[in-house]
Amino acid sequence: MHIAIAGNIGAGKTTLTKLLSKHYKFKKELEDVLKNPYLDDFYNQMERWSFNLQIYFLNSRFRQIKDIQKKGINVIQDRTIYEDSNIFAPNLHAMGLMTNRDFKNYKSLFSLMEEDVAPPDLLIYLRSSIPNLVSQIHKRGRDYENSISIDYLSRLNERYEAWIHNYKKGNLLIIEIDDLDFVENKKDLNTIISLIDDKIKKASN
Repeated sequence: MHIAIAGNIGAGKTTLTKLLSKHYKFKKELEDVLKNPYLDDFYNQMERWSFNLQIYFLNSRFRQIKDIQKKGINVIQDRTIYEDSNIFAPNLHAMGLMTNRDFKNYKSLFSLMEEDVAPPDLLIYLRSSIPNLVSQIHKRGRDYENSISIDYLSRLNERYEAWIHNYKKGNLLIIEIDDLDFVENKKDLNTIISLIDDKIKKASN
């Protein structure tokens, strides 16, 4: 079973991945943030480092997926390879922060990789409002995220909604998280787990 969690910056993907991994006793595959050599530079100078950052993420997630497929184990993955290609890279290109040449090169590389990528058995999308995202970003206090603008988050949210609306690669569960606190409130976490269990049960029938 391969479960993947998608959502905007600050939606709680990593935290939920860890909690669900513990509950289901699945291996967790986390986004490589701390080891990413481009993040600080990117948030300080987006246009200069956008292509490097996206290639790094693409490479990292492709390796994750190949490992998941090779081992055939139960996994919960923090963010999917599809978010890079359908949301983050196109958004940077649309904002003039990635050149046409780099974007074309990126899309060509992703198309080649996608031929060897199997979608997750279940995609969980954490839907959040911009105010909630901003609150969570400030709460976790990562220095390199201090420069993220409301406009940038809003553009990403719009692309997430468009992508999810057209997602047809497999089973999809949308969770509205603005009024949920699955970290401090066990009842909220259990609500999410029940939704996942129901979705998996229906998919297997």
